[in-house]
Amino acid sequence: MGFLQIQFLNLLAILVIIASSPSSLSATPPNFPIAKPNCTDRCGNLSIPYPFGTTPDCYQSHSFFVTCNHSFSPPRAFIQNSSVEITDISRDGQLRVLPFIARNCYSRNGTNVYSNRPLIQLSRSFTVNNTANKLTIIGCDTYGFITGRRLNGNYSTGCIATCDSMNDLTQGSCTGLGCCQAPIPKEVWSVRLRLGSLENYTSVWSFNNCSYAFLMEESAFRFSPENLTNLRNVKKLPMVVDWAIGNGTCKEAKRNASSYACKSVNSKCYKPDNGYGYRCSCLKGYQGNPYLIGGCQDVNECEDSHLNICEKRCVNTIGDFHCACPKGYHGDGRKDGQGCINGESLAFKLATGIASGIIVLLLIAAWLRVGLKRRRKIKTRQMFFLQNGGILLQEKITRRRKSSNAATIFSELELQKATNNFHKDTIIGQGGFGTVYKGFLSDNRIVAIKKSKKVNPDQVEQFINEVIILSQINHRNVVKLLGCCLETEVPLLVYEFISNGTLFEHVHDETKTHFLSWEMRLKIATETANVLAYLHSAASTPIIHRDVKSANILLDDNLTAKVSDFGDSRLVPLDQTQLSTMVHGTSGYLDPEYMQTNKLTAKSDVYSFGVVLVELLTGKTALSFARPEEDRNLANLFLSVMKQERLFEILEDNVVKQENNEQLRKVAMVAKSCLYVKGDDRPSMKEVAMELEGLMLGEKHPRIQTEHSGEDKESMLEAGFSGSINVGEGNSISIGFDTVEDHIVLPEGRGR
Repeated sequence: MGFLQIQFLNLLAILVIIASSPSSLSATPPNFPIAKPNCTDRCGNLSIPYPFGTTPDCYQSHSFFVTCNHSFSPPRAFIQNSSVEITDISRDGQLRVLPFIARNCYSRNGTNVYSNRPLIQLSRSFTVNNTANKLTIIGCDTYGFITGRRLNGNYSTGCIATCDSMNDLTQGSCTGLGCCQAPIPKEVWSVRLRLGSLENYTSVWSFNNCSYAFLMEESAFRFSPENLTNLRNVKKLPMVVDWAIGNGTCKEAKRNASSYACKSVNSKCYKPDNGYGYRCSCLKGYQGNPYLIGGCQDVNECEDSHLNICEKRCVNTIGDFHCACPKGYHGDGRKDGQGCINGESLAFKLATGIASGIIVLLLIAAWLRVGLKRRRKIKTRQMFFLQNGGILLQEKITRRRKSSNAATIFSELELQKATNNFHKDTIIGQGGFGTVYKGFLSDNRIVAIKKSKKVNPDQVEQFINEVIILSQINHRNVVKLLGCCLETEVPLLVYEFISNGTLFEHVHDETKTHFLSWEMRLKIATETANVLAYLHSAASTPIIHRDVKSANILLDDNLTAKVSDFGDSRLVPLDQTQLSTMVHGTSGYLDPEYMQTNKLTAKSDVYSFGVVLVELLTGKTALSFARPEEDRNLANLFLSVMKQERLFEILEDNVVKQENNEQLRKVAMVAKSCLYVKGDDRPSMKEVAMELEGLMLGEKHPRIQTEHSGEDKESMLEAGFSGSINVGEGNSISIGFDTVEDHIVLPEGRGR
């Protein structure tokens, strides 16, 4: 089959899919107006329903302006004054458009001969449908991604497509060999397509010299090996766009009757699943355009064979209909029900009466059972509330009413509603720490709700004090504890939701570490150091975290550090500098002095932070049984390398750059100073934070003494210390018993 024949068949298949899509079938009933009076309702073959229009008096706002270009035959429609062509408009809130695709072509010697980066810029009334569309990349030596705007922030996503020969390609398979696909997030209103090549197509040029990227309706595309060549002359492919009115809610829109878009009295307002604003639809039993005055008109179901479900007689009413039986018949008159039954015999009446009596008795019994169950559940909630210290927490909150950061006591019903009754689809984390659910509160806040470990009844007061104090921590780099629910056997803790995973994932996941530059790593380290310094010295009651590790440092969408998991944290009385406690923490991060003496100090956090700093420098895990026995502990390995002056042999490739060698040495010296065996030899977190801030700004701060001498200041390696705790990689350890069980525990690995 020739190239032109293949090209024609592909385009024909796309047009058939567009023509048969559900939105194309949502046509307005005959004789029902779709546009405002005296306004054109067509552009070529396209119907243009209000709020869309081609002139200022015919559209609802400029966002819905449609340019009808008559230089084509037949004329074609475009969004506003853009080059994005419209092929279908649905009153249900969708458009089908034809945006340009991205193309990147190379010559045999690897020179780029053609490249474009199409931009799809929509107004806030339009968002790209994230379920119908997929980013698709075609090529055998290419990577592609999209960037743009969603809500009020940026986003990016992409994938890589490679192959060595045409034999690698499979019809209908788009899993990385010649074709890859990636989903896009919700509420995207700006898209730019970008393409790049790994080897400039020099190794695959004989059969593929161009790559393509497009954001396209997934159901309209099926990969074929011929796509490597037959997309060369294709400029546009179909995409689904959602539209809505304004950017407010239905409740807000109804306050201003003049601008409220649902003009028909038989219409209703609803919120779309994707994007801003609201939409309008006709009530059940009505059809037409809900955006026009009188646009929703009654449907005569009796005249429609698809809607008429009556066996004998159908009676149409305004907005509805009902079935009737002729005289001498009884029943509901419906084809799918009793229909019309002839006669009114005594037996029928008797059976009807008995059945009615039984139904009434069953309803009364069910009502009594539901009432009894409800009262029993209320009593159980009250019992758990008292058992978990609810009265004590209420008293403490009352004393702190002046503080806007005071903990909130949530009801069980609030959290059930926020998580769809704790549905399994809302689970975002599970493990020994408990189960974490993603929830949406009534005020639109997204939160992480955790079923924490059971609280010892004898330690309720200390648990409540910890909730109160942690809720008072007001630092931009600490995951905020919002409150708790005490109406369940196991208390539920509510935290702010952090969406971008953990520092551990970004450092050790090969798909993410490439995007974590040294500058970003240093910023995250500095932010974390500042948080720990704040907890140690600036908080109203000093707090020792006791489980500092990369898995407990979360990152938001801007890669801002958020320290989490205060389940092992301890409050330090103002008149003490250390606490006697059994060892808790994570192997590989534990302070050797704390392990030997059971004396917990702020310098224990300094040691653990030093291990995190080494992770950022080297990209290696804190404890790995895949390394030789003497190098399993990252701190040992790092100190050994520093002693032998072989620092740059262990640093991660993504970290080292020609111009930052001196800065890396200084950061390594800071890490080394944090890893001294004796806590007194280590700097304070405040000193560490100031030093890192200075290095980040290019300043010199001689606050930390990075070299020590003498037998009493040996490093962990030189002292010959090695942990005797044999646990798996990254596992938490707990030796003996502590005075307080794990009270405030964020989801380990994800603080969502």
